Amino acid sequence: MVCPHRRLATLTKQLTGHVNAGRHRDALAFFARMATDPALPPLTDPSFAYAFPLALKSSAALRRPSAAASLHALAHKCGGLLQSPFVASALVASYGACASPEAARSLFDELPCRNAVVWSAMISVYVRSGDVAAAVMALGDMDVAPTASCFNSVIAAVSESGEHPGRAIELYRHMAGMGVKPSLITLLALVPACAALGALGSVREVHGFAVRHGMSTSCHLGSSLIEAYGRCGSLVGAQRVFDLVEERDVVVWSSVVSACAFHGHGDVAMSLFGRMELDNVRPDGIMFLGVLKACGHAGRADDALNYFDVLTKTYGVEASGDHYSCLVDVLGRAGRLQQAYDVIRTMPVRVTAKAWGALLAACRKYGDVGLAEIAARALFEIEPENAGNFVSLANIYSGLVNLSEGGSHFGSFVTD
Repeated sequence: MVCPHRRLATLTKQLTGHVNAGRHRDALAFFARMATDPALPPLTDPSFAYAFPLALKSSAALRRPSAAASLHALAHKCGGLLQSPFVASALVASYGACASPEAARSLFDELPCRNAVVWSAMISVYVRSGDVAAAVMALGDMDVAPTASCFNSVIAAVSESGEHPGRAIELYRHMAGMGVKPSLITLLALVPACAALGALGSVREVHGFAVRHGMSTSCHLGSSLIEAYGRCGSLVGAQRVFDLVEERDVVVWSSVVSACAFHGHGDVAMSLFGRMELDNVRPDGIMFLGVLKACGHAGRADDALNYFDVLTKTYGVEASGDHYSCLVDVLGRAGRLQQAYDVIRTMPVRVTAKAWGALLAACRKYGDVGLAEIAARALFEIEPENAGNFVSLANIYSGLVNLSEGGSHFGSFVTD
């Protein structure tokens, strides 16, 4: 005869399979059979604490508050299960997903045991609902020692909101001051906030912490730091991070190429692309964009066309509207306006305001009134509220040798 606890462990693994595969209705039905199976230990057995969170996860995924409430009632009936942080945190998360943050908080306040795991679940509910202020307040109200995960979701939410990136850095320093060691997830959430502020000192602070704690070789953190250093004006810092990353994936390569292109070092960026090819790393759409921008900064229109062919035909990268807009910009900067217009006319994706805007800017630089009028008409249809397009066209007309002719052109154009 099979031991009841061994059978429970086997069935819990099967339940995990249903949940991980997204078969949530099957998971709830499977758990219901487990709950009434006489060959298993009683629900009050602590071993059932591993199955309950799985069923609650499926309830949350299906957005079924009735299922979450039934599981809550069952756990309450079993007494000791609510003492389990795994069950308690799963209940809070499920109520937050199925009902509301208020319902999750009401449950949270009634729980007999609230450790850092349960607090982290409550904070995450606030974050997922978009109430960052409530998440920060809950973090400050904790009556137990916080863990890194408690801070991570709040730092990430503050950073992603873009409203007060400096607050994310304050939270990081408060975390360190409390003796809570930041994790790799903490740093990944924090670096974009440092970049948004243009705070080179903060980027260096995070980078230094990563080096001291053996996280600097992570490709995920490496790419983020490279981008941050680039945005803060330190290509030396970006290069230093790049050199330390052990396994450079396409994201790391794209970050360093984009950083070089952003600072006008187009030749360096294109050289890095060649090194990436030698490392047998396959480029993606983001790398594609970085290389095209590098060509634009270096004034290498022919190279841009060649790269476009290589990336789309050799590597099979699907060109988006942004890629075509960038190609139009490169050709326009080089004065090849008709060729830029031909790209717009033949591109297989929807032409965006960005592409027409790049052509209009090039027409202003080189004084091509005919193509400028075509681009302006298209822009007036796409974004009629943007007065800047009228101003650009007016400036092109005012650059004509015969100013009176320019004025008549503009007057007839806007009244057509």
